[in-house]
Amino acid sequence: MHNPAMTPTASRPGAPRRIVAVVQARMGSSRLPGKVLQPVVGKPLIEILLMRLARSRLIDQIVLATSDDPRNAPLAQLVEAMGYEVWRGSETDVRSRYLGVARQTDATALVRITGDCPLVDGGLVDTVIEDFIESGADYASNIQPETYPDGMDVEVFSTAALELACQQSQASADREHVTPFLRQSDCIRRSSVVHDEDLSNWRWTVDEQADLDVTRRIFERLAPKLDFPWQTVAGLNRTEPGIFEPNAQIKRNEGANMGTGQKLWKRAKQVIPGGNMLLSKRAEMFLPDLWPAYFSKAKGCSVWDLDGREYVDMSLMGIGTNTLGYGHDEVDETVMRVVRDGNMSTLNCPEEVALAEKLVALHDFADMARFARSGGEANAIAIRIARASSGRDKVAVCGYHGWHDWYLATNLSGVDKDPLSTHLLPGLDTAGVPRDLAGSVLPFRYNDFAALERLVAEHDIGVIKMEVVRNQGPADDFLQKVRQLATDNGIVLIFDECTSGFRESYGGLHLNYDVEPDLAVFGKTLGNGYAITAVIGRAEVMQAAQDTFISSTFWTERIGPAAAVTTLDVMARERSWEGITERGRAVIAGWTALADKHGLSIQTTGLPSLATYTFQSPDALAYKTLITQEMLAQGFLAGTGVYSSLAHTPEIHDRYFAALDGIFALIRECEDGRKVADLLKGPVCHSGFARLN
Repeated sequence: MHNPAMTPTASRPGAPRRIVAVVQARMGSSRLPGKVLQPVVGKPLIEILLMRLARSRLIDQIVLATSDDPRNAPLAQLVEAMGYEVWRGSETDVRSRYLGVARQTDATALVRITGDCPLVDGGLVDTVIEDFIESGADYASNIQPETYPDGMDVEVFSTAALELACQQSQASADREHVTPFLRQSDCIRRSSVVHDEDLSNWRWTVDEQADLDVTRRIFERLAPKLDFPWQTVAGLNRTEPGIFEPNAQIKRNEGANMGTGQKLWKRAKQVIPGGNMLLSKRAEMFLPDLWPAYFSKAKGCSVWDLDGREYVDMSLMGIGTNTLGYGHDEVDETVMRVVRDGNMSTLNCPEEVALAEKLVALHDFADMARFARSGGEANAIAIRIARASSGRDKVAVCGYHGWHDWYLATNLSGVDKDPLSTHLLPGLDTAGVPRDLAGSVLPFRYNDFAALERLVAEHDIGVIKMEVVRNQGPADDFLQKVRQLATDNGIVLIFDECTSGFRESYGGLHLNYDVEPDLAVFGKTLGNGYAITAVIGRAEVMQAAQDTFISSTFWTERIGPAAAVTTLDVMARERSWEGITERGRAVIAGWTALADKHGLSIQTTGLPSLATYTFQSPDALAYKTLITQEMLAQGFLAGTGVYSSLAHTPEIHDRYFAALDGIFALIRECEDGRKVADLLKGPVCHSGFARLN
């Protein structure tokens, strides 16, 4: 099938024809690193590919084009030892590698073969080359349209056409993927080889482990012959489809449509249970299949992904850790000094004493402090100290307090079918939590003082642990009543301020309500992104820490306490809690105004600096996904919540709401009958804990 072009770019008539096959391959594959050297029937995959490609009658030379990344040295050495020429160039500008090969070899035409196609067929390559020659095209392929199995892709183009592409397009996608310009430009003459049966849903390429497993099965089944034609594999695909099942669900050209972070996230889920260490940062919680997932750097309220794209973070800002903004100069300089001077030694770091003194001075009730590195650890420490102090095991809880056994035992209480559904997440399984902990932790709902009174009356409660504020603030002197109840019954009262601390006051949020706990737990904001958490409390309670064993090597490192001391100094000077609260209120007002403008019903919750909103609609989760999808395209990390920082300026707010306005208009259309599913480019985001495949 020949498609004439407006401007011919092929070599001049009569010029000697020299056709060079360029095999692009590297060791740093995002989804399956080192795949080209993986063994297949005892041979490196790249060796099999080159052997099969060498069956071509029309290729004059085969060259491996890889990058100058040191990781590619073993690949280059192997291919050179096999007698092939190797060209090494840019890691990201793959097109420049092709141009380098063309000039080095005096090629008039190039054949593009990717290193993930070990089943490449020299005979099929010749078919496309013949079409290229006979049609007089600048570009010929068997992928427009796609009718051959994935992994049989062949592209042939003139060196003149490649040079034209270099002149007319410097887009990163054109440089990385080599041929988009040639496949799309009106000034390129194109020709296509089309199979008489559409086999494009068959997958014979190697991008992931499942692909490699299938490839090994194919060659093991057909060995010892390794240079079989592609039609033999097609016959095997028909008669023994079970061989091909492991990778059948992977979409064709999925990798070309995925960013580096998305590819890495897919790899991560194969080697890390759940993909990462924090549920809130799973890609599935934002935009399954399309979320950038990983960052290369962060500054202010901007985040750059692994492909160098910059996004404004109008989302969780490090899950609420960076109230001063990412990469705050003063805090980072303190950390750099600590790194230069040494982070760990046999001796203790002096900064932990300074930090303890600062936190105690800010809270009249507190006399002492202990430190950890994560909120879950600090909450577990507080529970251990409180139980040791009260001499009683049972804990009444309200809110989110981490992942440890003591807390997840709430779902063993038998009080409700799923007690933590209103405190943490619905459907949390207690697998791995000892059943003997059943009844040791009992939940109560915020502002339901009568329920807490009943728990205290019916159980030997030794500890009450709660967040100062949940989605809404206290009503009817709730906090004061809880304090008095604890005092009257000799119960240790713990306020979990991991999230709320230093957001509406210089210290714990409880300062705003004129009520004091026995212990308080701080985290999140304390180190502006560096790992540090604290438990502070009354001396008579805190000293119980010496009656039980609470100890950890990395609680003694220096970076966290040093970062926290400087962070507290900056907070005091900038009055950061006022700034982020003001910004948060502006965000809530903006959401409300947009909802009113478009006739949408939303509910806002949370502290102003930790504000979220929910659409009052059965499609609320799909709408959240749509917002994330469309805002990402406009350069924002965004969903239905904003954790504010001092880096969020009015100008950024203006840009954010200008972008959000159009998406609210789309949601209005969906409320009026348009299908939101038709607007989504992938699955709906998750709303809670789920096992990932």
